[in-house]
Amino acid sequence: MTSPALDVAFVRRQFPQLADGMAFFENAGGSLVPEAVKKRLLDFVEKSFAQPSYDSEPSLVSRRRMADGKRLAADLLGVEPEEIVLGPSTTLNFYVLAQALRHLFQPGDEIIVTNQDHEANVGAWRQLDEFGLVLREWQIDKTTGELRLADLDRLLSPKTKLVCVTHCSNVVGSVNDMAAIAARAKKVGALTVADGVGYAPHHLINVRALGVDAYACSAYKIFGTHIGILWVKPELAAKAKTQNHYFIKSAPATLNPGGLTYELVAGLGGTGDYLDLLYRHHFGSGENSARARYARVFKLIEAHEAKLGKRIVDFLKSRKSVRLIGEDGARAPIICFTVAGKTSTEVAKALFARRIAVGHGDFYAKRCVEALGLEGVIRISFAHYNDDAEVDRLIEALKEILPV
Repeated sequence: MTSPALDVAFVRRQFPQLADGMAFFENAGGSLVPEAVKKRLLDFVEKSFAQPSYDSEPSLVSRRRMADGKRLAADLLGVEPEEIVLGPSTTLNFYVLAQALRHLFQPGDEIIVTNQDHEANVGAWRQLDEFGLVLREWQIDKTTGELRLADLDRLLSPKTKLVCVTHCSNVVGSVNDMAAIAARAKKVGALTVADGVGYAPHHLINVRALGVDAYACSAYKIFGTHIGILWVKPELAAKAKTQNHYFIKSAPATLNPGGLTYELVAGLGGTGDYLDLLYRHHFGSGENSARARYARVFKLIEAHEAKLGKRIVDFLKSRKSVRLIGEDGARAPIICFTVAGKTSTEVAKALFARRIAVGHGDFYAKRCVEALGLEGVIRISFAHYNDDAEVDRLIEALKEILPV
């Protein structure tokens, strides 16, 4: 059966912020929010803002709406809601996880981290060196920014207890082979922790198929509310030392200090409403499983974003003044580059003046940018609500700004 193309005009009508004419190409830093999420958030605040722990009618409504948010998070990863932790951010979720697992390691044990990652997934683990753990850095190719599996093989040893790596770099744009990385780690008895923040907005994840032991992403980059999503393999979560109140003993609540941000968890259910809206618009009905519906919607998103991304990559390759970061291949719609004779800030400001929003700087992947020998990069990152007309505007603007 032939799949329809994404109806981008319909998509754009769900994001009222697009109506003012700004072209948003910094979606890797945070996506816009559709009406469905706003509705869930406001409904909770206005109609059911109650402590969800009791059996009064307001509490039951509150609990049900929060359960919808947790169910959506679980469906995005292909796991069960009771395996999900919803915390303030991916950075904090990783920090809490690192402290919760610290007791499993001994002085002299080795942790492999990369210099490609956002600091969220390396900073927390690097801090464990104060307890005698040895950090080994899986370094990028200084020309391309890519990680090579052969370099990981040289770092792995019986002393390796943990490998921490990004599923998709927020600077290089490359998609790392998490299944292959996790399989290599497992052979030496090591755990694998994956940062999926850059990957999750563009692809539906089957986290169990990856073979990782923990996986994190950010809901606010998947057209949701500003919270972080963390999954930890149940067997590992059961070993975690509680970071919650001393009387909280059941995992994964042990990985969630204090209470949830009720309204943000409830609002996250709107992301599911939005994905279902796209499903009904493009396919009608027929799928009972939310995962099955989301899978078909994400296929539309993948195809649309790939088309837009190729247009920009092809244009940038045509300019001799441009250094494009990363290699052709498995690339998310995250495109970073530099321009000879111009700083990333100068290029970004010239685009801002044309009402085109891009990113510039290091995006908290400072180690990666410095390893590439750069002060910063310009980042064009797509969401599925971007359209060809916006790409036309961007290319015309770049023709005016960039040297040939």
